[in-house]
Amino acid sequence: MQNSKKVAISSEFITLGQLLKEEGIIPTGGAAKWFLREHEVKVNGESEARRGRKLRVGDQIEISGIENVEIVAE
Repeated sequence: MQNSKKVAISSEFITLGQLLKEEGIIPTGGAAKWFLREHEVKVNGESEARRGRKLRVGDQIEISGIENVEIVAE
């Protein structure tokens, strides 16, 4: 994944829904379920549709047509 935006986390993990909200991709956490049904999101190269998916340091997230994100330690 090239040109990834780095997102720093200070805890053990962040959920996919939290990431989408913090990145301003969705307005509220409740919108994550809808967003994941309508858009392709891959975590470490595998399709993911669970808003509660735990993302940890080193994970690579590809949000189709929007952005690529790499989770890094704060």
